[in-house]
Amino acid sequence: MRDGMSPPSGDGLKPTLAELVALRATAQRRPPPRKGRHGVAGPAQSNVRGRGMEYAESREYVAGDDVRHIDWRLTARSGRTHTKLFQAERERLSLIVADTAPGLYFGTRVRFKSVQAARAAAVAVWTAIRDGDRVAILRGSHHEAPVPPASGARGALRVLDALVRWYSQPPAEDAGLAVALDHAARLLRPGSRLLVLADARSIAALPESRWPALAAHHEVVVLLLTDALESEPPRQLLPFMASGQRIELDLGDGGQRQRWRDEFMGPVERALESLPRRGVRVYSLQGDAPSEAWLPLLGRAQSQVA
Repeated sequence: MRDGMSPPSGDGLKPTLAELVALRATAQRRPPPRKGRHGVAGPAQSNVRGRGMEYAESREYVAGDDVRHIDWRLTARSGRTHTKLFQAERERLSLIVADTAPGLYFGTRVRFKSVQAARAAAVAVWTAIRDGDRVAILRGSHHEAPVPPASGARGALRVLDALVRWYSQPPAEDAGLAVALDHAARLLRPGSRLLVLADARSIAALPESRWPALAAHHEVVVLLLTDALESEPPRQLLPFMASGQRIELDLGDGGQRQRWRDEFMGPVERALESLPRRGVRVYSLQGDAPSEAWLPLLGRAQSQVA
């Protein structure tokens, strides 16, 4: 029986609205944002990749950047053209893109990858609301409209409801992550935060050229959902059912084990290596890890594995 002081949680197979709402307490433990430069009321200053008045950081120049903001000192020092980014005081959009590929509805420890995706997104939603952002969510669909941006608890609950619907079972239609990112590009405004929840194979199916344009004007974070069986399978015969037939894989055999690793962990490792070079922050989040484990990645440009 669950202790009365413990947050509600589901069975690990399907996310519940109660457990996603309870994750608000996790977001509240994150340090609050800094106040605006003049200490006025209203949306707090956000460390966003927008064009404001206060310098935030520099990154490599990409086509379309304003040449007036070239960081000449860093350009001369590194030998590569860099541009300056600035902080902006405004209500930011935090947009979640939810991959609903069939491979996410699976798990062997604690919870399905789909449930972990919903929980990690809920942590992001409550963090965004606490920081004064508007939140929105969409997935790869030609027929289902995005949940439109809104602020406050009402906006959060709309997003959480979508997470419960989408991650309780595979939707009848999944047009893919490429379609979802096309929809996202139409919603995003300079300085937005984009969180992509994805199976690593969905990321691998995208051309790497998609990411620099997104990362140039937005903060982009990708969470790769993984499972312990994928990363560390047992060294034994592992039975599966495929097309009504029983198949056994001998994962004690070195060749079989390497092929297994290439299939499941190869896309994860390639994403962890390649996305940061495109300006994207990426984190591999296993199903049995704390759902908020990725939060320290916000504000850092590096890849991490949990």
